[in-house]
Amino acid sequence: MAFDGTWKIDRNENYEKFMEAMGIGMMKRKLGAHDNLKLTIQQDGNKFIVKEASNFRNIEIEFTLGVNFEYSLADGTELSGAWTQEGNKLVGTFTRKDNGKVLKAYREIVGDELVQTYVYEGVESKRFFKR
Repeated sequence: MAFDGTWKIDRNENYEKFMEAMGIGMMKRKLGAHDNLKLTIQQDGNKFIVKEASNFRNIEIEFTLGVNFEYSLADGTELSGAWTQEGNKLVGTFTRKDNGKVLKAYREIVGDELVQTYVYEGVESKRFFKR
């Protein structure tokens, strides 16, 4: 339940390099770095509802830990995968539908921040959110 709440993006670390590795064009990378993303997370046992609101889109994702689901990134990249929990960390393993490459995502509470880490093709990026 530690993830519950509304989280607003505070800062990014290496996010443009990550987007570049994902094959996102320069204009979308520039816009994506300033998306004003807000996450609203509700957890009920193994079930999560995550609302993403940004300058580009508003979506709601429902998932159950360990159960595969389909997801599209803001740039249209389609993924399939699942979130699991390892200790106090949520771990997402997603496979891109276009090239079969794996995107790893991690969400954890560090102090008073939600830290979301992405790893793709050896490039790691972090996004820091505050309540």
